[in-house]
Amino acid sequence: MEEDHLTIKSELKLLTQVQKWFEQFCSKYLYQFGWSEIQVYRLNLALAEGFTNAVRHAHRLLPPETTIDIEVKLWTDRLEIRVWDRGEPFNPDAIAEPQPGTLQAGGYGWFILRRLADRLEYKRDDDGRNCLLIVKYSSSSSL
Repeated sequence: MEEDHLTIKSELKLLTQVQKWFEQFCSKYLYQFGWSEIQVYRLNLALAEGFTNAVRHAHRLLPPETTIDIEVKLWTDRLEIRVWDRGEPFNPDAIAEPQPGTLQAGGYGWFILRRLADRLEYKRDDDGRNCLLIVKYSSSSSL
């Protein structure tokens, strides 16, 4: 198993740094395990969505110095991304899915994540943080 961890402040301007960190991990490990560029692109999109949701929603009332922890773990058959925030938890099942053909100001993030991941979980950890888990299997044909 290969893994890496990043702790970063809650600032949207740091998204580029998050994505570069992830791309370095992918360059070092994912391609040698046969993951395609489109798979890596979509995983990077899922990570970006998870990070920006933590900044915009979970940490919106917290100071920008409040950190977000990100972890990636790679096994031969899957990649797991965990994004921990320190905000109030939310119930993703309570979010109404946007109707096709309609436009709204927000609310698309969770549904984008569900389409990019093979498994998606959001739960409160015992340490008081929320954990977004994004799992993608290497053999998944949806990427």
